[in-house]
Amino acid sequence: MKAQVNGTSRDLAEGTSVAAVVTLVGAPEKGVAVALDGAVVPRALWVRTIVPDGGVVEVLTAVQGG
Repeated sequence: MKAQVNGTSRDLAEGTSVAAVVTLVGAPEKGVAVALDGAVVPRALWVRTIVPDGGVVEVLTAVQGG
């Protein structure tokens, strides 16, 4: 199946979770937020939230500085 991950089209296995996408992009363990189709997914739901075919995932990391 296809999904957009941080603006890039990716082939993902059917049933891929948000947690798996976070790992796929190499995001750090802390300071990360995820949105699926424009809605924030709470960290507690990452493992059981499945990315649908055509879904749009944004993995955002906190950046310090000014």
